[in-house]
Amino acid sequence: MELFTQDGLALLSRWGHLLSGITWIGLLYYFNFVQTPAFLQLGAPARMEALDQVTWRALWWFRWGAVFTVVTGLMILGFNESFTKDYFTSPPGISIASGAVLGVIMLTNVWAVIWRAQQVVIASARSVIGGGPPNPDAAPAGRRGAVASRMNTIFSVPLLFFMAATSHFVGSSAFEAQPETSAIITYWAVFAVVVGVLEVNALGLIKGLGPAMHTKPYDSVRAAIISGFVVFAILYIAFEVLFRA
Repeated sequence: MELFTQDGLALLSRWGHLLSGITWIGLLYYFNFVQTPAFLQLGAPARMEALDQVTWRALWWFRWGAVFTVVTGLMILGFNESFTKDYFTSPPGISIASGAVLGVIMLTNVWAVIWRAQQVVIASARSVIGGGPPNPDAAPAGRRGAVASRMNTIFSVPLLFFMAATSHFVGSSAFEAQPETSAIITYWAVFAVVVGVLEVNALGLIKGLGPAMHTKPYDSVRAAIISGFVVFAILYIAFEVLFRA
């Protein structure tokens, strides 16, 4: 069957990447745009019940959707013969690599921060439902998880652009076929500074995670959306200036 050739496996990998990516990012947006605002309006008993019955299940699909999105992305690279060493110094290669790096950071946030924090929060909710005491660590854990989730929402905006732009935009003659090494280094330096500072800040390694000016991008849905497009604009402007033919 054609599907079991190298081209067919590359196609299946892309299909799986889309399915798992939609699951992952869709649930990311559900948590940030729907569940978190709704929980602020719910009373404590209803919120505890929702954490026990809804959030727990959604987190299973969320975290494994993240894993399969990254795994199938790596499979695409493995099955596609055009992804050579030189490819990743071309505009399409730099574009897909930008999205991939953001995706790996987001996956790390899911498993190392969000999931670990939510385990504490949900365990505390289940204790309260069963008549036990709440865990005093639940509130700070919830804050860590919420900030990491908002960080992933911010990163998702440029990630989705660069993933789509790779095949539908930056491969055109409008961009240099092979940019200068200095331009590539400059782009990745800008990328590392913007993404690195935001990620370190979201982990609380700068001035903690308490409400303050440096945590404004994570404190509301509106702020996260605006921040996502600001990050996209910075990275895209750098891409245009450095690689436009």
